[in-house]
Amino acid sequence: MTTVLYMTAHPHDDTQSYSMAVGKAFIDAYRESNPNDEVIHLDLYREDIPHIDADVFNGWGKLQKGTAFDQLSEEEKAKVGRLGQLSEQFVAADKYVFVTPMWNFSFPPVMKAYLDSVAVAGKSFKYTEQGPVGLLTDKKALHIQARGGIYSEGPAADMEMGHRYIGIMMKFFGVPSFEGVFVEGHNQFPDRAQEIKEKAINEAKEVAKIF
Repeated sequence: MTTVLYMTAHPHDDTQSYSMAVGKAFIDAYRESNPNDEVIHLDLYREDIPHIDADVFNGWGKLQKGTAFDQLSEEEKAKVGRLGQLSEQFVAADKYVFVTPMWNFSFPPVMKAYLDSVAVAGKSFKYTEQGPVGLLTDKKALHIQARGGIYSEGPAADMEMGHRYIGIMMKFFGVPSFEGVFVEGHNQFPDRAQEIKEKAINEAKEVAKIF
């Protein structure tokens, strides 16, 4: 059975957020086309996503020196254990769908924290004498992103760092297929906002049929 991780990073739902509305259209269409696949929704605003802090570094350091997991402090066990769960879940999935708005040219910080949690040597990539090599070579990924302005072309294109960042991480992990569905310009052209949204929804539905 194919497992899809559907990861959303927005505090609002599909009735208020353009990215979430397009994401919902995609995943509903995907489920319809692939009724036997398992879809796991990770609402990153409601999940426990530990930041990599002193507790995490201390816990990792102790484990590397041979300390048993149950001998870590309670804080270390909670954070290191949860990060392990997230990375194992990510590696075990077959397909990834990231849903984010563009905030300040990137994405909400919870998405960065999540990507940090799954960038684990020995799981999503490995170090070699030739440099790091991605291990997730049988996966595919999609990023659905809402942008208030136009960033797919024109003078602002070089300022977009959210989709670009996720793409770099997928390449780093060895993921061979990475696509994007964008709903953009709805703030720049408010009189066309509904039209822009509907166009992106229709595109997402079509992509879902072949993803």
